[in-house]
Amino acid sequence: MSREIIKKEINNQLNPNISVDCVIFGFDGKELHVLLIDRENELKNVVSAHALPGNLVYDHENLNMAAERVLKELTGLTSIYLEQFGAFGDPDRIKKKEDQPWLKSVRTNPNARVVTIGYYSLIRMSDYELNPSSFAKFAKWIPLKEILNLPFDHFKILNSSIEYLRSNTKIRPIGYNLLPEKFTLNEMQKLYEAIFNKKIDNRNFRRKIINLDVLDKLAEKQEGVAHKPATFYKFNVVKYESYIEKGFFKFEF
Repeated sequence: MSREIIKKEINNQLNPNISVDCVIFGFDGKELHVLLIDRENELKNVVSAHALPGNLVYDHENLNMAAERVLKELTGLTSIYLEQFGAFGDPDRIKKKEDQPWLKSVRTNPNARVVTIGYYSLIRMSDYELNPSSFAKFAKWIPLKEILNLPFDHFKILNSSIEYLRSNTKIRPIGYNLLPEKFTLNEMQKLYEAIFNKKIDNRNFRRKIINLDVLDKLAEKQEGVAHKPATFYKFNVVKYESYIEKGFFKFEF
């Protein structure tokens, strides 16, 4: 059976009007990255070759199933907690002229209106190996600050996810899936600064994060550093998960 026939048979099982798009944030200890795919087809928009991992939903899938499948197919990532953060249904969201050739090459109904559901997650980049397939030629981590243009309305989706992440960070602790098992308060502060894209007062941050009482102080300090060795901390998993479930009053600085 030819590749073209297989593609059409698969496309016929997909709902042409519903899709999912995933925004996966990673932290390298200094700055936030976003996981993007490089689409395989030669007709892709060369101005914005990278895109968020996303695709149409099968009729038999619920949205969570679809998000997990799409992320696995396009990046190889599995067993990642994904959270919905919004729906995007502008009638013109996939009608940009430069996006049409690629859509026509991979979809049987390229002009169908598509409403997409956005999912996001935060992971430690070093914990996962990328293995793209389907129409993703590559999957790579791109520093957030370097992303200036994306196809369709993916840049809008990305910005919406950032705002959601920042709002969520003010009422729930973050870092368990982004920081090493043991870390310094300075490393944690860098994570918050990366998320909010601003410098944070050192004393104010340390006071508030310690008063939050979600960290356990370890009897261990840095070794082999030129400056005064910093103390290591780790998350108190029970308290962390409690805050994730119920939240807390706004954590701002």
